[in-house]
Order: sequence, then structure tokens, then C-alpha cells
Amino acid sequence: MEKTALFPGSFDPFTVGHEDIVRRGLNLFDKIYIAIGYNTNKKNFFPVNQRIKWIQSVFSDDPRIEVITYEGLTVEIAKERGTSFILRGIRTAADFEYERAIAQVNKAMSGIDTVFLLTSPEHTPVNSSIVRD
Repeated sequence: MEKTALFPGSFDPFTVGHEDIVRRGLNLFDKIYIAIGYNTNKKNFFPVNQRIKWIQSVFSDDPRIEVITYEGLTVEIAKERGTSFILRGIRTAADFEYERAIAQVNKAMSGIDTVFLLTSPEHTPVNSSIVRD
């Protein structure tokens, strides 16, 4: 049975920290869907088509990665794709508290577990806002 995970986010832009989580996640999963979520409450900096191209170019050498887009609940796209897990990166204790609450709701709604990977120390200060700035 193939172990698959969904790595959701806005990825505006996709950072070296995101790449690190995905590459390390491939040690745990057979396939990872990088899912670019559309949030009407957020103003995007980069167009979604550009983000897709950038991410695809980063992983062009690995067929185990598929870049998709979605709107709505993360658990719905995870179920639609048949993924068993949601993959998330954790940089700080504040990230953990936020992600834990979401993971518990997602588990209650869908039965899908969330797997957390700690960010590599050298990538901890990197986030999309800093990269955009």
C-alpha cells in the first residue's frame, strides 16, 4: 500500500524551508502532493501559476512529487487524493500550538493524521514573509 501525504500551504513563495520538509518527507512517504491552497482572505504576492512552475522546477527530478491547487478544506482535498497523512513543518513553539489545534480538528473531521517535521536549524528563521520582503 502506497503511503501518501498532502503538504498544504499558500507557498507564496515556496522557500528552502518548504523544500527541506518535502525532501525529508520523502523518507517517510512514497508520494507527496504539494497542495497550493486558495484563500480568498489572503492577498497573493505571486500568481498561483508562477508558484506552480517554481515548485515543479525544484522537484523536476522526482516523480514522487505532484503539485496541485485546491480551494476549501484541506481535509477534503486530502480525502479526494486518497492521502493518509497531512505533512507540516514546525519552526517554533508558536507554530506547534497553531498546527496542533488544526491537526486535532482535521483528525476529528476526517480521521487523517498530521505528521510534523521540525525545520532544520539553518532554515528556522526563513519564512515566506521574510523572503517576500
